[in-house]
Amino acid sequence: MIVELVTFALPDNWDRARELEAVRAVVPKWAANPELVRKHFLWGLGEDAGTGAGLYIWPSIEAAQRAHDDEWLIAVRKRTGGDPTIRYFDLMALVDNTHGLATEWTADGKAREIPVT
Repeated sequence: MIVELVTFALPDNWDRARELEAVRAVVPKWAANPELVRKHFLWGLGEDAGTGAGLYIWPSIEAAQRAHDDEWLIAVRKRTGGDPTIRYFDLMALVDNTHGLATEWTADGKAREIPVT
């Protein structure tokens, strides 16, 4: 599993309510992507104010790159006026306190539950 962190500068006149409208408009697209495991929509706080971000969990970098194609990049540029920054991370383990679960992944993507005590 991989985590993809996409960050982008928001237009100066943007506020949280306006960004939430934009989020609502794209939720169906992301929900329909069969390769996407999870997506978090993020709003920058403190010194990161004025920054939007998406935190994605994908099975592979290739899956992320298929979703973030030229059409997606054009839409981001149109909405924000600039290019996003994309970073990838190996998702080695996850603690999910909401569900009382912990999972780790091998380098080849096999999941294994970690005992939670």
